[in-house]
Amino acid sequence: MIYEEKPLNQEFINHPELHQKIIDALPIPIFYRDLKGIYKACNLAQEKLLGLPKSQIIGKTVFDIQPIDIAEIYAQRDQELLDSPGDQIYEAKFRDSSGLLHDVVFNKAVIRDNQGEVMGIVGSIFDITERKKAERKLEKAKEATVIASAMMHKIRAGIIIVDSELKVVDSNEGFAKLFGPEIEELFETIPGLHGADLKELVPEVVYKMFSSTMISGENAMERDLKIQNKLIHVSVITIYKHRVVGALLRDMSAPSLVREEIISRAQRVNRHNLETVQKIAFLLGDNASMTEELLNSIIESYKYGEDES
Repeated sequence: MIYEEKPLNQEFINHPELHQKIIDALPIPIFYRDLKGIYKACNLAQEKLLGLPKSQIIGKTVFDIQPIDIAEIYAQRDQELLDSPGDQIYEAKFRDSSGLLHDVVFNKAVIRDNQGEVMGIVGSIFDITERKKAERKLEKAKEATVIASAMMHKIRAGIIIVDSELKVVDSNEGFAKLFGPEIEELFETIPGLHGADLKELVPEVVYKMFSSTMISGENAMERDLKIQNKLIHVSVITIYKHRVVGALLRDMSAPSLVREEIISRAQRVNRHNLETVQKIAFLLGDNASMTEELLNSIIESYKYGEDES
């Protein structure tokens, strides 16, 4: 076996094309630059990343194949590595031949000759562009969540969001106030009611609206309900189909909302009937008793139920 190994090792040393085949088989971009920063070797993955054939890489420097601002960073980091030989890992930008900018991680080290003298730098490149995009999206999503939550807690109407298990993701104080002192107290103990079971917070009729919307995936469901002697308009909406559902709940018994709702509903029902809208505006301004009658008729037309909590 000893006699067989020697010719194999010698063959490996004497055939640099074999070395090239080995590094070409690797899916990671690999390069070698000498002390002058000139590319002496690279593999197929490096060609693909750059978008250039090997003939346009070998014999060139980073200044020949990258914009000057990026090349200057590479040259500076190369010099730092040569001044303090060892390993070097850092993130940087990389522009391919089409002009597309990539986020990459460089792993570099010095390479030495048989006398132990530094003769150049060998390195590999990991393209982390997609990972960076995902991180940026996640960061933006977190920022949006914080902003949305802050806005939600400033709205007077009740708002609640639940997950696929109908557990509370978030809710505001307006929601807690709609359902009595116990829920308000719970809200103070557990901000946003995070993780609470929806079934323990709302009447069954409301719970069923959430459950039905979650299962069906329909965009929205609306109902007017009598809950604890309050007239509450419940709008349940799908946020992420079969995964996240939210709701806006308004106490229509509140005087400030009655006028708004009359106008809103009258415009929806009588959108093409200007004369009727004008009558409603007149009634709102001059005749409270007729306004009440109008409200009752509109509620009746929407088949307002007598559901009790």
